[in-house]
Amino acid sequence: MKQYLEFLDHILEKGSNKPDRTNTGIISTFGYQMRFDLSEGFPLLTTKKVHLKSIIHELLWFVKGDTNLKYLADNKVRIWNEWPYRKFINSPDYNNETMKEYIELIKSDDDFAKKHGDLGPVYGKQWRDFSGYDQLGNVISEIKNNPNSRRLIVSAWNPPQLKDMALPPCHLLFQFYVNDGKLSLQLYQRSGDAFLGVPFNIASYALLLMMVAEVCNLEVGDFVHTVGDAHIYLNHLEQVNLQLSRTPRKLPRMIIKHHDNIEDYQFDDFVLTDYNPHPVIKGKVAI
Repeated sequence: MKQYLEFLDHILEKGSNKPDRTNTGIISTFGYQMRFDLSEGFPLLTTKKVHLKSIIHELLWFVKGDTNLKYLADNKVRIWNEWPYRKFINSPDYNNETMKEYIELIKSDDDFAKKHGDLGPVYGKQWRDFSGYDQLGNVISEIKNNPNSRRLIVSAWNPPQLKDMALPPCHLLFQFYVNDGKLSLQLYQRSGDAFLGVPFNIASYALLLMMVAEVCNLEVGDFVHTVGDAHIYLNHLEQVNLQLSRTPRKLPRMIIKHHDNIEDYQFDDFVLTDYNPHPVIKGKVAI
């Protein structure tokens, strides 16, 4: 995936050092776009191994409109753990539980999960219930019935509810486009953690595109990824340079089961083949 390596190079060459919300420090640039033709393969990074299981489960969580950590915890997906745990620490119910103990309580105690596992009206809530409106469901219906519409848009940015979200949406708006029997999708991401977050976002929205194409009986076209504040955290520079030293390998293939309704998708409906990445590169998430 040379597009992604070119993205990293662009940030390093054109970016500026800036302070950030997490006090980690970043190299940042504004406005970048990548394009992936999904007929060439599934855009999962090969210059480091990416944890696809987490991507699939998170996407299914979004699609179902879920906002509670329990589904993710039950499936050993850790990418959202820090935010509700930090909120729990500041609650009167906190009794020096470790992160591991907190997650076990989320998994084993439904009442605890309801009280301390909810992330607020994050992505899934906005996709499926934006002030009472099912954006994703209606967009899928519109693709089927009015494919030339220029209003095939889903937004996760709901300003009055931002204060109630564990984290305001980074990937906040996506638009579908139908042409010649092919479905394409463009994502606008206001803030992109280039090393840790963006590889997940690329794969997640490529997979969403494939799912909607199946439901609508269309072929897949392009995934276009537009990033506003594109940045590399200063504590990821070593990892980024290691990744840039590696030669990309052939993209894998993703095979997904056909469903008529997007809500019917389950984890076992996705099969990745021919994935031969370089070894994993770890990095600490900035909170």
